[in-house]
Amino acid sequence: MTHFYVYYRIDPARVDATRGAVEEIFAAIERGTGVRGRWMRRRDDPGTFMEVYENVADEGAFENALARATAQFGVERSTERFVCA
Repeated sequence: MTHFYVYYRIDPARVDATRGAVEEIFAAIERGTGVRGRWMRRRDDPGTFMEVYENVADEGAFENALARATAQFGVERSTERFVCA
């Protein structure tokens, strides 16, 4: 299984406004893939956030769903993929 870590920066003053968009992204991805994301903030930086998607079985389908769900997000995002060692 693959785990996806998507991180980005947003203005800390926009966290509440962004929360709704992130929940919509999570709902769309879960509907399409069955994978539910978690939203995290970097402990020492109030402007760095990460979405975590664990145990992704079909990477291609997941990446397509992620691209569709985040197309309108308007924030530069970096995606990392990890597997268990």
